[in-house]
Amino acid sequence: MTDTAATADGGVSDRSPDFAAARPALAVLGLAVFAAVTTELLPVGLLPAISRQFHINASRAGLLVSVYAAMVMLTAVPLTLVTRRVPGKLILLLGIGSYAVSNLVCALAPNVAVLDLGRALGGVTHAIFFSVCIGYSARLVHPSQTGRALALVSAGVSAGLILGAPAATALGNAVGWRPAFGVLVILMIGVLILLARTLPASGTGSGADPVDHSARRRDVTAVLVANALAYVGQYAFYTYVGVLLLRAGATTAWVAPVLFLFGAFGLIGIWLASRSLDHRPRATALMILLVSGCGMIAVSVGFPSLPLVIIFGVIWNAAFGPAPSLFQTSAVRADATSPELSGAWLNVSANVGIAAGSAIGGVVLNVVGIGTLAWLSSIPLLIGAAVVLVGRRAFPSRTMIEKPDVAPVIVR
Repeated sequence: MTDTAATADGGVSDRSPDFAAARPALAVLGLAVFAAVTTELLPVGLLPAISRQFHINASRAGLLVSVYAAMVMLTAVPLTLVTRRVPGKLILLLGIGSYAVSNLVCALAPNVAVLDLGRALGGVTHAIFFSVCIGYSARLVHPSQTGRALALVSAGVSAGLILGAPAATALGNAVGWRPAFGVLVILMIGVLILLARTLPASGTGSGADPVDHSARRRDVTAVLVANALAYVGQYAFYTYVGVLLLRAGATTAWVAPVLFLFGAFGLIGIWLASRSLDHRPRATALMILLVSGCGMIAVSVGFPSLPLVIIFGVIWNAAFGPAPSLFQTSAVRADATSPELSGAWLNVSANVGIAAGSAIGGVVLNVVGIGTLAWLSSIPLLIGAAVVLVGRRAFPSRTMIEKPDVAPVIVR
């Protein structure tokens, strides 16, 4: 495939870039996702310090996390529809700028109400940023390479989980939670500059109008259901992985290194799955969900042996690492609507799964304990695998997309 060349007005030529040509832009988008996920998760580790600062209890401080997720669920689809005629690059730049403002409001907040406002702005930003980022990334390459493109961008999610959030939390605990938010402001400004210099002026928010392929709605529904089930199972257990490690005999000092190990293998899983996402989506989906679910069951069997918990935990998290890329790619290829609107619905279903999974996991943990929670959490993942089996068109055995030498760019 012939690479695109920049035009005089900052656009792109009429030939679609291959993966190598698009890699710099995709890598910068991955960095932007890393910064966004770090922003999303930062308050989790700093809730005790925030509670002391404003003299509030832990439950009230926890609303800083809840309000963020609630705004994502409520605004992802409406905002994507409203901005469908706005160029994708502009939305992404405005999104990163809005993240910077959100973090600045949090850093300077004189009271908890203003802090809530900053987090609400972050949630609204997250809703539109991730929806457009999925569609924009898919448009940068030929459809035959969608999986590889989204795998590279979504690696920023895992990097945010294993590097960004822990590092920012450590900084906040060392020098205060306000400077931690301040560092994220600086990071966002740096990302904004890189995006402005690297991203081609290609892609729109979601095209001129939403595409209505009613016959394919069943396909994208299967993807959204499987996605929500996967996140319910993952976060019902992963939310309490620190409890798992401590009750298996790990010291507090060992929790962070083990979580880093789990996340590192998640990145390896993304790398291993990146090519098969484009060629064997059905087999890849089944492998991800079944191995993740069986890994949880193995953790339950191995508990309370710490070595076995770590070994099986590595397998479980390595298998789940490429799950976001899998569902993003499947939603885009279902072609029921625009890539951005598919991304918006996927964003909503993932956050519903995360919220429901964390809540369900907390209830189950208090009733039956962490060992039983491990295998119970595998059930939604295994049901998700059944959805993949039923949804043959949503998760085909092989993709039928052939990569031509030259293809039109689906941009405006």
